[in-house]
Amino acid sequence: MIVNLTHNNKNYRADLTNPIDISIPLSTKNNPTAWYVEQPTIKPVQSEGFIGSVKAGSSVNFRTIFFNPHGHGTHTECVGHINPEITSVNQQVKNFHFFALVVTVTPRKITSKTGTREIGDFIVELDMIQQLLDTHKPKALIIRTLPNSEEKLHKQYSNTNPPYICHKLMEYATNNGVEHFLIDLPSIDKERDNGELLAHKAFWNYPENPFYDKTITEFIYVKNEISDGCYLLNLQVAPFENDASPSRPVLYPLIG
Repeated sequence: MIVNLTHNNKNYRADLTNPIDISIPLSTKNNPTAWYVEQPTIKPVQSEGFIGSVKAGSSVNFRTIFFNPHGHGTHTECVGHINPEITSVNQQVKNFHFFALVVTVTPRKITSKTGTREIGDFIVELDMIQQLLDTHKPKALIIRTLPNSEEKLHKQYSNTNPPYICHKLMEYATNNGVEHFLIDLPSIDKERDNGELLAHKAFWNYPENPFYDKTITEFIYVKNEISDGCYLLNLQVAPFENDASPSRPVLYPLIG
């Protein structure tokens, strides 16, 4: 099925018969983790005379899932992540299809200390993607970092100081039309930054005049065979009333 869309006065067609899932599935074996949480669990409900497992003799499988959306895989979050108000991402995301740009970058090694940024940190900076942002003006920006092995599907990120995003890039992106930012790292900010959260605050313009309808999606995985360029993004967010929710971003190739 082919659908037509217009972006910046240009006409595109999207092929809906060729979806490209860039989420990481949740599992109980070798699941990626961050923020010092244990592996997720999926266990049959047990009560007196009942166990929710067909294998154990029940007529149905009836399992309880315990996980953390921030620490266990692909999730989408809103400003409620850093706002003292109870703000649900489910209430903020009202549209689900966006003109998207996929960009691959190699994080740059920091050589001088600034604030909580240490020598040896790796960071994605504005100059790496500014020209592409200016050219395409996407509503959704998707960043794939190198190296990009399948280790990202299972990596244990806690206490590893992963690469992160410069707050100036996030500020530029949000001020130039980006509404949804997606990254293949557990966070856009440094793992331990004394609570500064500069990139989150820059993107959401917090606390001055917060953008409630803009989202950040972390912990995606963009396979190497997916080309850089423009796509139609379907951002599927599970309807949890929480600052963050498990999500399934799906790309569709553009034709013409």
